[in-house]
Amino acid sequence: MRQEPVPLPGQLRVHRSRGHTVLEFRGEIDIAAATEMAPYLDRVTGRPGARVVIDLGHIEFFDCSGLRLLYRARTRVLDGGGQLRLVCAHPLTLRLFRATGLSRLLPPQPTLEAALGQSEATSGSL
Repeated sequence: MRQEPVPLPGQLRVHRSRGHTVLEFRGEIDIAAATEMAPYLDRVTGRPGARVVIDLGHIEFFDCSGLRLLYRARTRVLDGGGQLRLVCAHPLTLRLFRATGLSRLLPPQPTLEAALGQSEATSGSL
């Protein structure tokens, strides 16, 4: 019996680009969305040597549940010897990152192109 893949949550789109797995967060990232997305993020970020970009370019709302997702993803990727890059240009979300210190641990890039071209030295490995 063939098992069908589980569909992704509506807030998450996944694709590959330049050797990276790109996770596009979409819509509202609140506690309900974060709970639904966590298993998918864990699967991608738990791979040894994972090269991941999280793109927040399509979000409308982002709260502390989203921050927990990002911090957990960063920890898992770095523990596996991988790289995590972040795309975010939304002013309110950037302010949240600065206020919590996440922007120092995972410096956001303004575009996906910038994140994919980011040097290895600044890929969230502080």
